[in-house]
Amino acid sequence: MIKQELMEVVDQRKLARNIFEMTLSGKLVDEMGQPGQFVHIRVAGGNEPLLRRPISISSVDKEKGQFTVIYRAEGKGTITLSSRKPGEHVDVLGPLGNGFPVKTDDTQKVFLIGGGIGVPPLYELSKQLIDVGMKPIHILGFQSEDVVFYEEKFKELGETFIVTVDGTTGDKGFVTHVIDRLPKDIGSYYACGPMPMLKAVSEQLEGIEGYLSFEERMGCGIGACFACVCKTNQEQDGREYVKICSDGPVFKAGVVEL
Repeated sequence: MIKQELMEVVDQRKLARNIFEMTLSGKLVDEMGQPGQFVHIRVAGGNEPLLRRPISISSVDKEKGQFTVIYRAEGKGTITLSSRKPGEHVDVLGPLGNGFPVKTDDTQKVFLIGGGIGVPPLYELSKQLIDVGMKPIHILGFQSEDVVFYEEKFKELGETFIVTVDGTTGDKGFVTHVIDRLPKDIGSYYACGPMPMLKAVSEQLEGIEGYLSFEERMGCGIGACFACVCKTNQEQDGREYVKICSDGPVFKAGVVEL
């Protein structure tokens, strides 16, 4: 159930260049369960900036009543959010959207493919897949070494490959270069990142069941404003358009036109 709550900032720290991790506490955590969902955060107490910021949920700790988000501070709203300190409160609406399905198959292997700020929701997904007996293989792409985050945390969960565009750490190139050399003995794959990455990955892994999480600019976050509408492949879905915020952000590969 979607709820709104003033949640307490438990911790805020910088992970990499312009990348921040914030942990929040409150009753809204009880509603969180599906990896890949997001929250809509009002970053200021007044009307400026006016719109909430959509941020993916990266992990949930129901025992502590806490959840964590990871975001890039690059605009007025997220830079304001990065100044929030423990003990302060932020206005949170969520959980929103439809996330990744967590299911098993005979192969037990899945690819989790992330690009940049599309990496965070894969962390909670990986933990939940492991809980049902799956063995995730993480393929995480970044621009350069100074924006890499959570490498060790993903390695603790399973096999992890880091790739950077400039080659300053890990493999040089894109996530597709890593996928090229890996056995495709997987039952499914999950990907989150920019549209060009999702397109390349879905073409590369065509014929394998996949789930894609889309990054789109949003206004309301609940499907009312139509700011995040995308065209579909009608042969797959039967609808001409979908709203990323309320119908997604996760769709089965082939549904949204890339």
